[in-house]
Amino acid sequence: MISANLEDIRRRIELASKRAGRRPEEITLVAVTKGISLEEIKAAIKRGISDIGENRLQEVIPKYNGLQMTYDERRIKWHMIGHLQTNKVKEAVRIFDLIQSVDSLRLAQAISKEAGKINKQQDILLEVKTSPEASKFGLKAEDTLAVFQKIAQLPHLNIKGLMTIAPFTDNPETSRPYFRTLRELSDKIDWRLETSPRGPILSMGMSNDFEVAIEEGSTMLRLGRAIFEG
Repeated sequence: MISANLEDIRRRIELASKRAGRRPEEITLVAVTKGISLEEIKAAIKRGISDIGENRLQEVIPKYNGLQMTYDERRIKWHMIGHLQTNKVKEAVRIFDLIQSVDSLRLAQAISKEAGKINKQQDILLEVKTSPEASKFGLKAEDTLAVFQKIAQLPHLNIKGLMTIAPFTDNPETSRPYFRTLRELSDKIDWRLETSPRGPILSMGMSNDFEVAIEEGSTMLRLGRAIFEG
């Protein structure tokens, strides 16, 4: 099932990329493994997955420990995609390659402080709340530029891009304006000193709307159900 799902996802990524005049190689696929067993994750890794996204720190620890010994030769990259509390930052900095859910200056300061203690440059994304849903975390779109400038001054952090979560819907088209807002916001930021030559990461698009996200400029997809459910 996982193999067939990934084959279908990659086909859909290629088609969506072509529609947008882009290359599928520009897009990173992050497998979201909330509630997924270690064996299922290993099956996905064997089929080419190298980026793992987790929502909760307590759930990632046994998976992280279980995979580090198995896949040392092929580095697995770990993504924190859920809300991160400041009292969990120390452990998060130890584990995650990319913390996607930095939604305040206070959290960024805590991450920078802990990263400095272990001489690490922590890669982060700024999470932007592009939708009006009360349940969503993230910086207000209108505040993002000012907060970006402050966080960019912190040592031990690399701001690699932006992340957003569109409201869940059965109609992917309803996600389009939220993705477009993030892309337009990214266009206003001077990324020259912050990101790789490939440009900033735009982490947007989940199982129900990732093709629309690609059309709107996503460079990183976060898929769980599409990979692990039949």
